[in-house]
Amino acid sequence: MSGDDTHQPVHGTAAGDPYVALPPTAVDASPSGPTRLIVAWPGFDPPRTAMALAAAIPMTGVPVWRVYLDLPRTSPGGLESGAILQTEAIEAYCTAVEEAVERLPVALADLRRDLGLPEGPVGLAGFSVGGAAALLATARNVVPVSTVALVAPVVAPSRAARAVEKRSGMHRSWTAEAAGRADRLDLGAAAADLAGRDVATLLIGGAKDRVVPAREITGLRDALREHGAGPVEATTFRMGHALAAEPGTEARPPITEAVRVDGVLTDWFRERLAVTADAPDPQARQSETTSSAAASEDTDGAPAKPADDGTWSLDTGAAAPRTPEPRSASPAGSH
Repeated sequence: MSGDDTHQPVHGTAAGDPYVALPPTAVDASPSGPTRLIVAWPGFDPPRTAMALAAAIPMTGVPVWRVYLDLPRTSPGGLESGAILQTEAIEAYCTAVEEAVERLPVALADLRRDLGLPEGPVGLAGFSVGGAAALLATARNVVPVSTVALVAPVVAPSRAARAVEKRSGMHRSWTAEAAGRADRLDLGAAAADLAGRDVATLLIGGAKDRVVPAREITGLRDALREHGAGPVEATTFRMGHALAAEPGTEARPPITEAVRVDGVLTDWFRERLAVTADAPDPQARQSETTSSAAASEDTDGAPAKPADDGTWSLDTGAAAPRTPEPRSASPAGSH
């Protein structure tokens, strides 16, 4: 573990995987409950590493530790989603997701030791493949989770592969065993495991995403709501799949899409994990937001609704989350 003072990122390993931990530095908010830690995983597309994800979506305004944890057994250069048609790639995907979920309890124990944090529920977040890991860890209840946010999560590996097949004109070479492993990681099928858990969930997609089309985000939202998983909100941006420029392995200044996503994630976690001067009762604020969303049912097939901040809300009757100006510079220069 490294980090010279309380305002610098901490680097270490948890359950054998490298992490970057950003300390709580928000000056206008403090934790409102027992959740003092958010764990976020990167994807196979940029940002591909914990370091790159921390630079892309630092969530500086959230007054808890944000820990960006590398996926297990991924190469330093990453693996793009376009390779999903190869058996080796889908097996690497399945291994990364399965082991990330399995290792989470040990990883949290290591993080709490390194950062001096007490026991308690955590927030989870993830991009692409990391988003799949975050939701499956929540569904399988491997650790107590208070809220989860997913950015362009791979909802169903088989459907993602089908989209690549149509786009490339190539055919997948999956073995039967690899196909079976992929099917077990379908997030829609995991929705039933979240029934009655009351875990607040945010889904973020891209209107131009060809890996995880917006309809995948809509379908997952509907499945979670159908099973009574808890308050679920969804929004899309006019963006593709990636949240960083290639190669997406190093800390770099965030691109425009990442800044927008970071603003929505920051607001989401602040509303649920923080108390601020302008919102002294976060529980009441969350209840009001949930009631408003529940009162307005979405229309299947309705076009995304543009907002002034560049987001496209899939919750057609409810306002998209507000995107604030970035609260501070990216931590890229600190890595």
